[in-house]
Amino acid sequence: MMQGKVALVTGAGSGIGAASARLLAARGAKVALVGRTESELEEVAEAIRDAGGVAISAVADVSDSGATEAAVQVAIDEFGGLDVVVANAGVNGTWAGIDDLSVEDFRSTLDINLVGTFVTIKHAVPHLRRGASIVVVSSVNGSRIFSNSGASAYSASKAGQIALTKMLAVELGPRGIRANVICPGAIDTEIDDNTDQKNQDVLIPVEFPDGPIPLTGNTPGTSRQVADLVAFLASDAASHISGTEVWIDGAQSLLQG
Repeated sequence: MMQGKVALVTGAGSGIGAASARLLAARGAKVALVGRTESELEEVAEAIRDAGGVAISAVADVSDSGATEAAVQVAIDEFGGLDVVVANAGVNGTWAGIDDLSVEDFRSTLDINLVGTFVTIKHAVPHLRRGASIVVVSSVNGSRIFSNSGASAYSASKAGQIALTKMLAVELGPRGIRANVICPGAIDTEIDDNTDQKNQDVLIPVEFPDGPIPLTGNTPGTSRQVADLVAFLASDAASHISGTEVWIDGAQSLLQG
């Protein structure tokens, strides 16, 4: 259980972030929701409060260091400290071959996914209590899957998240802070809504036997399944797990990689 704990979740307005925030709150944590869309954050916060939980929200784009620092401070002013940070905010960005992928498109994806993760953790660390847990949401792309041609910017950002998490696990370990990274495969979320695909007809087609996910065929995982893993890594049940990436994809990446 998470009684007495305080969690900050980015990208909390939808998908994995919203599911994680709701589950952490249901298990007793006070939750600070961070995201770019106030109406979405408030909808999740209201659902948590209606279920008897405690939640506040703060609007911030994680690629904006000042705004993110201010959002973290909102949580500190309200709750006094942090025990869990879920760095989940991210976009698919532009998927295109290198001929069509602009420098600006590449940089924008890294600014949100990788720099945004760094910014979130950097501003949270001074407020993390001993025994705290950082959970970064990365992807099978950039870790096990490299056959999605056109995903260069996205995969680079996700690979960077994994390296960052492992570095921080070593650096922050002596302070009693754990850091782990989750690599979801196909999950039923809204992330495809912020994908800009260019000239996808030139990309390499890939076919798989009996569906791309060995465990479930053509059925993707759910945000709640990822949230269950977030909650485990955030809990004392994972007290000796740090610097580890965990794939949650029904073995999809083993087939597709």
